[in-house]
Amino acid sequence: MNFMNLWGGRFTGQTDKQASRFQASIAFDQRLYKQDINGSIAHAEMLGRQGVIAKPDAETIIKTLKDILTDIDSGALTIDTTAEDIHSFVETELVARIGDAGRRLHTGRSRNDQVALDMRMFVKDEIDEIKVLLINLLETLVTAAKQHTRTIMPGFTHMQKAQPITLGHHLLAYFQMYRRDLERLVDCRERTDIMPLGSGALAGTTYPLDRDFIKEKLCFGDITVNSLDAVADRDFCLEFVSCLSIIMMHLSRFCEELVLWSTEAFGFVTISDSYATGSSIMPQKKDSFHL
Repeated sequence: MNFMNLWGGRFTGQTDKQASRFQASIAFDQRLYKQDINGSIAHAEMLGRQGVIAKPDAETIIKTLKDILTDIDSGALTIDTTAEDIHSFVETELVARIGDAGRRLHTGRSRNDQVALDMRMFVKDEIDEIKVLLINLLETLVTAAKQHTRTIMPGFTHMQKAQPITLGHHLLAYFQMYRRDLERLVDCRERTDIMPLGSGALAGTTYPLDRDFIKEKLCFGDITVNSLDAVADRDFCLEFVSCLSIIMMHLSRFCEELVLWSTEAFGFVTISDSYATGSSIMPQKKDSFHL
C-alpha cells in the first residue's frame, strides 16, 4: 500500500518521492505508537458504545489494536519507516489484518484531533517519568544534607572564598532548584491534561461522540472547550520543553560544580574511577566524569 496516498482520494497522480520523504514524520513520531494505539482503542470502544459503528466491529478493532501493540513491544512487528507517520502505519496494519472493519476506526475522528490527543498523552507520560526521577534526586539530596549538617566548607562568590557554610546547606540550595523544577512540571501537566478528541478537523463532528467517556478511559482531567484551539494548541509542548531546559541548566550547574570540586585546586570530592576519564599523555591525571 502507498502510505502517502492514504488520504489522497482526490489526487490522480502519484506523490513525488522527494515530496513524500519531506512530508513523512515516521522517523520521529514512531515513538508515539503506544499513545496512538491506546487512544484508538478508547475511540473504538466509544464508537461501539454509542452505536456509531457495530459492536462486533468495535470489538474486533480493539482486539487487533492490542495485538499490534503487543507485537511492536515484543519486536514481532517492526514499524515501517516508509509510512507517512505512525498513525498511517497503525491504521494500515489494522486494515491489513481485519479488512474493511479497520477503516471504521477513523469514524468521527480527524487526523488533527488524533495527533493532538497523542501529543498530550505523550507529554503527560514523559512528565510522569521525569517527576519520579526528580523526586528520587530530591530525596537523595535531603539524605546527603542531613549527613553533612556539620561539615564546614567555604561558600564562594565570583569564584572567591566568601563565608563559611555547611555542605548540607549547599546541597539544599540544589534541592530548592529541583523542587521548583518539579513544581513547574506539575503545573505543566495540569495544562496538558485536557482531552481534545472529538474536535474533528476544526469544528467537531455530527456523530454522537461521548467525549467524557474518552476522558475517563484515557485518564484525562478535563476536555477541551474550543475545537479550533484544541487541534492547533501546542503550548503545552513548548512549556514542557521550557521546563526541561531549566532542569538541564540546573543539572549542568550541579555537574560543573562537581567537576570543579574534584580538581586538585579544590579537592573537595573524589570522583569514582567508574565515571572518570584518563589521559594517555599524563596517566596520573583524572579528567572530568561522565553522567
